[in-house]
Amino acid sequence: MPSEEPHPSELLRAVPFDLDMAEADTVHLKPGSPAYRAWELLFDQHGVGWVTTGKLLARKRPRLLPVYDDVVRCALGHPSDFWLTLHAALRADEAAVQRELLTLRQAAGLPETVSALRVCDVVVWMRHRIEHRNCP
Repeated sequence: MPSEEPHPSELLRAVPFDLDMAEADTVHLKPGSPAYRAWELLFDQHGVGWVTTGKLLARKRPRLLPVYDDVVRCALGHPSDFWLTLHAALRADEAAVQRELLTLRQAAGLPETVSALRVCDVVVWMRHRIEHRNCP
């Protein structure tokens, strides 16, 4: 008897809710990870659109999983693996981007409950939303 895929909510229980992407190991984000498998199940087997799938997972794990939509994809040039690409960028140069996002959060007067990743989502989206009209 073939094994049944777990429900996405079961997979999400295995994804840390209190882990920032910049502090995570690639094991939390790479293909085969519970988060990645939840994305695949929602998108591939449950027929949820890729933008909605990404936003749902970002809502459930706001410190670890980014929002990824048409505007963000256009702004970043369609990376082949967005989660791992962003993870590497947040960790580069001793987490310089992560520190800058936390500085922006503080300057905006946002509470610490707003993750650096959500600040990143907003910055990218707001910066690129007008130019996005010209994206291929």
